[in-house]
Amino acid sequence: MSLTMLAILAFLPILLGGVLLIGFRIPAKYAMPAVLVSTILISLYFWEFSALNILASAIEGLFITFDIIYIIFGAILLLNLLKYSGGIRVIRQSFADISPDRRVQVVIIAWLFGSFLEGAAGFGTPAAIVAPLLLALGYPALAAVMLGLMVQSTPVTFGAVGTPIMIGVQGGLDSARFEANLAAADAGMMEYLMVVTSHVAIFHAIAGTIMPTLMVMMMTRFFGKNRSWEEGLSIFPFALFGGLAFTIPYLLTGLFLGPEFPSLIGALIGLMLVTFAANRGFLIPNNHWEFLPREEWPARWMGTLNVRSEENTTGESEHSPGTSEEDSGNSEPDPGKPDLIRMTQLTLTRAWMPYMLLAIILVLSRLHQLPIREAMLSVQISRNEIFGTSISASSTPLFLPGTMLLIVVAISIFLHRMHARAVRLAINDSARIILGAGYVLIFTIPMVRIYINSSINDIDLESMPIVMAEWVAGNVGSVYPFFASIIGGLGAFIAGSNTVSNLMFSLFQFGVADNLSVSTSVMVALGAVGAAAGNMVAIHNVVAASATVGYLDKEGEVLRLTILPTIY
Repeated sequence: MSLTMLAILAFLPILLGGVLLIGFRIPAKYAMPAVLVSTILISLYFWEFSALNILASAIEGLFITFDIIYIIFGAILLLNLLKYSGGIRVIRQSFADISPDRRVQVVIIAWLFGSFLEGAAGFGTPAAIVAPLLLALGYPALAAVMLGLMVQSTPVTFGAVGTPIMIGVQGGLDSARFEANLAAADAGMMEYLMVVTSHVAIFHAIAGTIMPTLMVMMMTRFFGKNRSWEEGLSIFPFALFGGLAFTIPYLLTGLFLGPEFPSLIGALIGLMLVTFAANRGFLIPNNHWEFLPREEWPARWMGTLNVRSEENTTGESEHSPGTSEEDSGNSEPDPGKPDLIRMTQLTLTRAWMPYMLLAIILVLSRLHQLPIREAMLSVQISRNEIFGTSISASSTPLFLPGTMLLIVVAISIFLHRMHARAVRLAINDSARIILGAGYVLIFTIPMVRIYINSSINDIDLESMPIVMAEWVAGNVGSVYPFFASIIGGLGAFIAGSNTVSNLMFSLFQFGVADNLSVSTSVMVALGAVGAAAGNMVAIHNVVAASATVGYLDKEGEVLRLTILPTIY
């Protein structure tokens, strides 16, 4: 069969997913099973990917699904606890005290705080934490998901303390051909990775400096009363300052220190500079931008998770559609029972302490210099050679951000002196959301693993993603550099991970560049940058982020928005 026909077949499940989710706006819980079935049939009959390999890939996918659900559950549970403790009200007020302007809040919370979380933990953590926090601050659920996903762009390649480079690129390039090229150039792997890191930092800094401006403009265009790009652009000086406050230290760190800390250091310096400047009104317009009144929001903006409980003296509060007052825990207080939501005002420090502790624990657990990292990684659940195949699966539960979130949850219960029943309600609220997300991910992640593992066949065919990439390279020739980032983005769209995309395509990018006699390090870097952008439209990232704000079944709405910054 020709390469063209194989590439078309490999692309069909992706096309089917796009048509169902975006074209027909069919919920992912219906679309993804259809995509999985089409992937299985194509891999079985055209790649001769055996039934045992398909089952093994599904088991491997379930391991990854557990990891993702674990992170989502921890993020939602922490948010629900802060809702019942009154911490969310204090946090919301703290941002309003800096500026009630939603555009300023986007730059500080979504862009800078989200970038810090990406640098510390990666793997979808920013959207899982930032999206529900924005929801708690009064953002529409759809806007919260969009902004949470948009931050998973510039900082991603250096996310999780450099994992996409140190594991993704390094592991993806590990081959005899690459080693021979390094030996001929009298260079080592770390030297090559430093060069790739420098290119990535430059490309990301160029594109990423205006990402906060784009985030604000997307918000004002799609969620403003006037549907105006200009209302977002009107805060351009402050948004540009927010972009530069991150990308300049980010770039310098990438050029001189390596791939582990650009996102972390850039975000920390940016947070300090921008928060200080915002408190003093630096570059902030006199007019404040706000969403429409909540009662005027279209239904498609809304999710089912409510965290805007207003702990007023009457005990009245909003609750989610379809949730009873008894279940929500936000009903008017029973005279015979203690109020579940604390009526005492927490201090700002105590309200923020859970997120401060989370950031500290995430960083400490990711530092190679400390023994904590190795201790956590030593606890592993694994299944080797599943069903006698070459496919294996593993999980390191203690090292996952979900564990850090649960540690912070436990501390927060005592720190905020919470009632036991409020804790139980927070757990129940969080568990209900996880059930919906888990159902979709059970179909999505195995599909991804079948795609990636399809190279295990007896007919010497490359995996489905590689076949698509080879077709592109073979048909565009010397203009391939234009498509290098698109290939990286395709890998992230399929796998939902910059790291996995780099593992799949780094050697391919290297080989194409070598054949075209262009810089291999630039080409590998372009692929890594594209893979970062692809995180904004990766199906299981969208599902995971949507779950944290109760926006399941509307994933197509999210993709119709996040495709725009991905193309940029």
